[in-house]
Amino acid sequence: MPLSEHEQRLLEQIERALYADDPKFASTVRSSDPRNYLRRRVWRSLLLFLFGLVVLVLGVVINKGALTVVLGVAGFVLMLAAALRGASDLKRLSGRPEPTRRSARPAKPSPMERLEERWKRRWEERG
Repeated sequence: MPLSEHEQRLLEQIERALYADDPKFASTVRSSDPRNYLRRRVWRSLLLFLFGLVVLVLGVVINKGALTVVLGVAGFVLMLAAALRGASDLKRLSGRPEPTRRSARPAKPSPMERLEERWKRRWEERG
């Protein structure tokens, strides 16, 4: 949603005041790109996924009863967590907005509201 002219002017005024107060902090904030942060998180998620895969395969190779099960479950949980985190970060990195419940589906009127609406229409039709 674009900002109004008044809001843009206020934002520029705040930026100028920030730059005047602390120029070092302002230049740091201005130069940092949130996309770089998300890219690093995606790479970390990929590495965590690969580590989980190694743990899972190690559990299969060891084949020592309970240790196999523990390593298998731990590897699977690591892979699942890394995949979910990586997918979320990739979605944010691509710029697609995450759907919310309110915007995804319009609210349906309750049965009582529909009854009231029909009742009002009948009375309006009768005069």
